[in-house]
Amino acid sequence: MDGATVEVVRSYLVAAAEEMRAALIRTAFNPVIYEVHDFGISIYDADLRLVAESTGLSRFLGANDYSIRKGVEYVGADTLRAGDVVLMNYPYWNAAHAYDATLFAPVFLDGAAVGYLCIRAHWMDLGAKDPGYVLDSTDMHQEGVIFPGTRIFRAGEPAPEIVELIRFNSRMPDLVLGDLHAQVAAIRTGERRLLEIFGRFGRDTVAAAVRRMIEDGEARARAAVEALPQGSWTAQDWLDDDGVTADPILMRCTVTVADGRFTVDFAGSSPAVPGPVNLPFGATIATARVAFKAITTPGEQTNAGHFAALDVRAAPGTLFHAVYPAATFTQWTGTVALELIYKALAQGMPDRLPASSGGDVPGFMMVGTHPDTGQLFAVSNNDAVGWGAAPDHDGIGPANHLCQTQARNTPVEVLEAKTGMFFERVEMRVDSGGAGRFRGGVGLRRDIRFVTPGEFLSVIKKTRSRPWALDGGLEPEPNRVVVFPGTSREARVSTKRTRVQVGDRVTLLTAGGGGHGDPAGRDPEAVREDVAEGYVSVAAAREVYGVTA
Repeated sequence: MDGATVEVVRSYLVAAAEEMRAALIRTAFNPVIYEVHDFGISIYDADLRLVAESTGLSRFLGANDYSIRKGVEYVGADTLRAGDVVLMNYPYWNAAHAYDATLFAPVFLDGAAVGYLCIRAHWMDLGAKDPGYVLDSTDMHQEGVIFPGTRIFRAGEPAPEIVELIRFNSRMPDLVLGDLHAQVAAIRTGERRLLEIFGRFGRDTVAAAVRRMIEDGEARARAAVEALPQGSWTAQDWLDDDGVTADPILMRCTVTVADGRFTVDFAGSSPAVPGPVNLPFGATIATARVAFKAITTPGEQTNAGHFAALDVRAAPGTLFHAVYPAATFTQWTGTVALELIYKALAQGMPDRLPASSGGDVPGFMMVGTHPDTGQLFAVSNNDAVGWGAAPDHDGIGPANHLCQTQARNTPVEVLEAKTGMFFERVEMRVDSGGAGRFRGGVGLRRDIRFVTPGEFLSVIKKTRSRPWALDGGLEPEPNRVVVFPGTSREARVSTKRTRVQVGDRVTLLTAGGGGHGDPAGRDPEAVREDVAEGYVSVAAAREVYGVTA
């Protein structure tokens, strides 16, 4: 098949995924979907091979692959009919926690399945033990109602008993059911577009183009792996705790590039822990895929071929391969693990890898009763950090963490309108980036005052250990969350649910990125520009860089 036809078909498939994305954003009820873009959208061929994705949460890159294979296996491909939509959130199959609801549907043409559509998106409540986020669960059954692969639509019609089961098991049923129907609307949009593509080009042409796309993706990814330095490198890092005990949790990763394979092995990491930071294996694979794609074929639309040279290993029953009934709700483990992979690679590829970013997604949420509506609210935000400096340029920041580059933060206006939070200050943190010949990006400061009572949830797992630097650069201060600052109750916390009253305050200080190279080698004019821009203080310019600004 000629390359022009392949590219035209590819563009049509990607456009279909992007139109599904637009439909979801425009119809969702929940700001974590329509503002933050906490979702993943994928299109598959009849053999469940990924052929197109929309932009969405980076950690969902290819994660739907694991989910849809498990879901179709459980339901049985031969039992699916046109118009069916299946709901799945069983974490060990779903590659996510229980509130990331995955919906998938077959697409039929002339009585045969020609493809599948898959959308995962974050729902705000499915009856877990606590409203909002669950920070201290000890097994799956505390984390919400579980659907292992349940038809929510049959032959195009909703299954009322399943809809009612969701309604009566959610604290926010209107919000959750609104998002359910938004996902179904996006699936129906994708179904129409996929059938139009088959109608325009014909089944044989589409199949041949998809086969060529996947072959080309695999060839380019394998060529990129062959061009990498060959070897094996190991790194380790720590999570603050698991939300149940105060013990730090060891994460270890070995990356091996050899014989045309790129292997990520988490052997040596902690066994599964009591709290909800255990990662389903599908989520571990998705984390490794983000790193692999960025190293090999970062500028290409993703398909199944791009991951053919990647192997991911983690023993069942460990931190990176949760098995029933391990708690999995707080999946910040995957965020930290992404940079752990880069930390290992940086040993063998120091000219290609940046230093660590702020190291985590500093998430927060407020749960309470809205004074205007009298209804429960649970609204969250994932905050920005500084990115690590590279061998030839400064890190950017504040910016979303590497695992969420396609996501957005929740605007202050939305947070203030929908919760009891008032933001007294949102600004860049001076001196928060690690110093170096190239400086790490800076983090962010937020000062929050509460205007209604409720619960404030901080969700972060990197407040005890610093982001790592490279080649003599300096490590910045870690993330910090301070509740009740300036009072007798002042305390530093990481992942914690805190009861707040009117007038209480919280300060969030997100970390900057690690520095790269000796700070003494930084261009003095660059230091003076940093001072002028508010990234570096006059004192730090003098004491760290030896520059008078």
